[in-house]
Amino acid sequence: MIKLTVMYPNSADLKFDKEYYINHHGQLLKDLLGEAIISSDVNMGVAGGNPDEPAPYFVITNLVFKSMESFQQSFGEHRQKILEDLPNFTNVKPEVQISEVV
Repeated sequence: MIKLTVMYPNSADLKFDKEYYINHHGQLLKDLLGEAIISSDVNMGVAGGNPDEPAPYFVITNLVFKSMESFQQSFGEHRQKILEDLPNFTNVKPEVQISEVV
């Protein structure tokens, strides 16, 4: 399986609309990628390595796909539309990693 991890760095000037992200961007992903997504989760950072430190990432999201081919076929086709939605909920550029789930 392949996991797409999208991490939104935390910073003093971060703007992030959680309601839009969960209710609208999440629905956009479901509508565009559909059954290609095996599972997903959204993690909202609450602290860093110590409870009194800020989280390094405000949000980390994971989308799991059956294979690299499944990811490329579903995400690749809609990449531009997905990226164009980012300014609707944040002012930061996310960090992205594609991983093999072992």
